[in-house]
Amino acid sequence: MAERTTYLLVDGENIDATLGVSVLGRRPQPEERPRWNTVLAHAERAWRQPARGLFFLAVPGELPLPFVQALISIGYTPVPLRGEGKVVDIAIQRTAEALVERDADVMLVSHDGDFAPQLQQLAERSERRVGVVGFGEFMAGSLRDVPGVELFDLEYDVSAFTSRLPRVRVIPIDEFDPLEFL
Repeated sequence: MAERTTYLLVDGENIDATLGVSVLGRRPQPEERPRWNTVLAHAERAWRQPARGLFFLAVPGELPLPFVQALISIGYTPVPLRGEGKVVDIAIQRTAEALVERDADVMLVSHDGDFAPQLQQLAERSERRVGVVGFGEFMAGSLRDVPGVELFDLEYDVSAFTSRLPRVRVIPIDEFDPLEFL
């Protein structure tokens, strides 16, 4: 029997936009972006099985070759797309729909509620694990409402950043450290 796989579907534009607009209030510097190798490693560690990372990106002009080569070197399959409309959303939705028939688990890296119907369909199989990775406070409610979905915070659970982001979060009292505020 083949080993079960987690498909990690990355909406890089959504994460980058949320990080820039909602968290930092400006365009992120390269060192402020997620460590995508850490995200892939988290997917494998979290569910104790191999993960296959598919990184979807819209390419209106030339292929961003250095970024694509970096993705390949850390284990992702880049999915560069061009066309009218929200090509990344369309491709992720189609991929999620194709995964319904596969015996695999799925983690989505996005905050976008447009993927809720596909995650709902994936979650209908009780033996399948479905997860969403992103900034907890910016995840669409429709993603959170998918029955059985596991939520992973990109900073706090995945540790995808090399420095702390300027976020405000509710702190469980057991994790409260007053020195962080002094």
